[in-house]
Amino acid sequence: MNRIKFGGFLAPHHPIGEHPMLQFQRDLDLVEHMDRLGFDEFWCGEHHSTGWEVIASPEMFLAAAGQRSHRIRLGTGVVSLPYHHPFNVAQRIVQLDHMTGGRAIFGSGPGALPSDAYTLGIDPMVQRDRQDEALGVIRKLLRGDERFSYDCEWFTLKDAALQTLPLQEDLPFAVASMISPSGMTLAGKHGTGVLSIGSTSTAGLQALPTQWSFAEDAAAKAGNQVHRKDWRIVMNWHIAETREKAREQAKHGLMHWHNEYTVKTLMRPGAVAYDSADAALDAMVDQEGSAIVIGTPDDLIEAVLEMVKVTGGFGTVIGFIHDWTTPADNFNSWDLVARYVVPEVNGHLRAYRASREHVINNREVFERAGQAVVSKIMENERAVKAMQEQATGASAIQSHNAPDLAEEASKLK
Repeated sequence: MNRIKFGGFLAPHHPIGEHPMLQFQRDLDLVEHMDRLGFDEFWCGEHHSTGWEVIASPEMFLAAAGQRSHRIRLGTGVVSLPYHHPFNVAQRIVQLDHMTGGRAIFGSGPGALPSDAYTLGIDPMVQRDRQDEALGVIRKLLRGDERFSYDCEWFTLKDAALQTLPLQEDLPFAVASMISPSGMTLAGKHGTGVLSIGSTSTAGLQALPTQWSFAEDAAAKAGNQVHRKDWRIVMNWHIAETREKAREQAKHGLMHWHNEYTVKTLMRPGAVAYDSADAALDAMVDQEGSAIVIGTPDDLIEAVLEMVKVTGGFGTVIGFIHDWTTPADNFNSWDLVARYVVPEVNGHLRAYRASREHVINNREVFERAGQAVVSKIMENERAVKAMQEQATGASAIQSHNAPDLAEEASKLK
């Protein structure tokens, strides 16, 4: 199996009640924390309503994150293209790429919140077509094509070309995909990567096995290629040292998020509020096929490997960043993922274990080193006496090839 990259996705989903400035600062602290832990990617989205999803400009947030990180790649997850003139989007992405030292990933979508589109006077029926149209124009601009003009019902370009191109020679693109085939189809048409956000729901998980075929079919039709290594799948998790600890830490925040945001704010069809945190766990986590993992590193390892099996393979697993727990517990969750899940999934520990087993299973080969130590001791009377004295005591630190001093001393009696 190819190695899987790991990252985080910040919508964000911040409960109303905290100071916005402190929420932004804590989010930036998390980017810095994940960068230190060696995570590969960090994504944040664009939203303008609901009171929970408060980052209006992912480019601004990621530019600040770039100043507090060193290696983690920074993705717009996503820029809602129907809300912007494509030329301005291209300019901002170029600037972000330069300001982050070539770490930008350009993720786009049609816009997730109907309330955002309504405020901007955009008919939801045209959003996906406008994303498609804008994406084609942005790709031409970022490639540095010859100056061109473009005129349509919602924007105009005249002799357009960027005065600065991205720092990356081939800046990566990704298209958001939910449950419908539109995102995957668009990725295939333009030959981009995919950010599967719909996988955070049970229905989205069930749709994943057939989703990739939509991208491949559209790519073949357009004469492009799509690659599974550019497929990013978003998962929900909270991890602690024990399953009981993880559940206790997350269950109240999980219920609050579901009841207050999913049910009362978004009013998702079919979603019902839960009367208790345990009921929320029972319904959302403990059911077969659940899209949420609340447990230990071993639980998440199993879930990620199962996701690989179900989908046929992908490039990056992205953890959806929630406020189900305290900031300290959330930071610890990411620490546990980096320490235990990432190396296990990617086989980093396989050689360690093989080396240990080799030493255990070939003990007789390495006992000659101890014999060499005894041989040198026996050549020196003072060393022999010291060995006899040490045999009756306990050594604080034994050398790797230390012989059994008590046994050797008994032979001298």
